[in-house]
Amino acid sequence: MEIRAVGGTVKLDFTNAVITQPTLQIQAYVRGGGLVLVTKPGIEVDADGITVHGGTVRIRPRNGWKEPVHLTVQVSGENRGGRVTARPPRRTFRQWLVRRPRPHARSFHD
Repeated sequence: MEIRAVGGTVKLDFTNAVITQPTLQIQAYVRGGGLVLVTKPGIEVDADGITVHGGTVRIRPRNGWKEPVHLTVQVSGENRGGRVTARPPRRTFRQWLVRRPRPHARSFHD
């Protein structure tokens, strides 16, 4: 998969993804924009192949999920002044209001 985020944000949500392959390779070019990968337990993100020039790369959960890995997303490419983020899904406003835990909150490693 090839992603170009120049001055904008690209969001890939894997929470409802049907996994048919063990790996997914993403070639990303981020310049002044952002790439957000929303993951769930069983999906691991490897962003070691990104060359960073003045941008940030943030992968959460840092120590991975407790569940076995079904899909490895390998991100490579270039980040110039942008943001590359992998994170679990966020709570809805209603879940936040009634203080329900985040989805998959108990699936993090310590």
